[in-house]
Amino acid sequence: MKILYAIQGTGNGHLSRAKEVIPALLNRAQVDILISGNQAEVKLEQKITFVYKGLSFYFGKRGGIDFVRTLQEINLLRVVTEVLKAPVEEYDLVINDFEPITAWACKLRGVKCISLSHQATLYSNNVPKPSCLDVIGKFIIKNYANSNFKYGFHFKKYNKNVYSPIIRNTIREIKRTEKDHYTVYLPAYSDEKIIDVLSKIKDVKWKVFSKKTTKYYQKKNVYVKPINSKKFEKSMASCQGVLCGAGFETPSEAIYLKKKLMVIPMKNQYEQHFNAVALEELGVPVLKSLKKKHLSKIENWIQSNNRVELDFPNETQEIIDHILYDYIVEDEFLFI
Repeated sequence: MKILYAIQGTGNGHLSRAKEVIPALLNRAQVDILISGNQAEVKLEQKITFVYKGLSFYFGKRGGIDFVRTLQEINLLRVVTEVLKAPVEEYDLVINDFEPITAWACKLRGVKCISLSHQATLYSNNVPKPSCLDVIGKFIIKNYANSNFKYGFHFKKYNKNVYSPIIRNTIREIKRTEKDHYTVYLPAYSDEKIIDVLSKIKDVKWKVFSKKTTKYYQKKNVYVKPINSKKFEKSMASCQGVLCGAGFETPSEAIYLKKKLMVIPMKNQYEQHFNAVALEELGVPVLKSLKKKHLSKIENWIQSNNRVELDFPNETQEIIDHILYDYIVEDEFLFI
């Protein structure tokens, strides 16, 4: 059996999950890998068969997406060309982690495609939803990489097709300690903005991982480092707490490591507002933005010892087997 596994390359979360999903798929089938987008620092060990530019979102400096740059980088003719040339019909099945090129190629050619992503769960039954109405955000989540068959991941198992987060084995195996620093990952804010706010809390050592620098530097009690997956893992495993955006993978890993967690959802990023509502229901403090007027809330979080207690079992192979059984064995395909 031959599977095409298509991954969104904007941000690190999709590729972090892929590091665990790919070996589970390889245990059951021949797998080719396709990545579109170019905003991730996480590297895969396996050979990547196809690389497309796709549709990427670019982080800004004020807490949201840089829509000007995002629109400037979109080349509709190139996107259409990539959709038309994506060889989805050469595979028995396409599994898609919020990747638009293959999702649209499958839709146009009637090829079976399964969504396996966090985004696939957001409109599922019982999943907490934000009260704000974001028409554009809703449209993107529902149409950016849509398919007829949806499985996914969330902080809780809200229904039978929603699974616990996939935690990387490197995180499961890392030694957990508690040193004197806090780990920060806020890629939608400039380093200057982060330093300006966090340096006001003088008795805390902040270790900031940044997409916007290529070298290490320190200003006051804020230590800024370029993104490095291994160093970030070590910092998170040894920190007092994690201050990050309301994405999915980093908060999930922080919860797994039993770290204090505070999140700031990105502006105009509807998915993160879904996540913020779900995390707040679990007891995670949420800030609307990184501003000095919120310093007292950050200080209260530092003084508290409240942590979310959730169990994220290692069930990646079981998830993959369940999906393959539902949509492959019943269609009389055979595992290789």
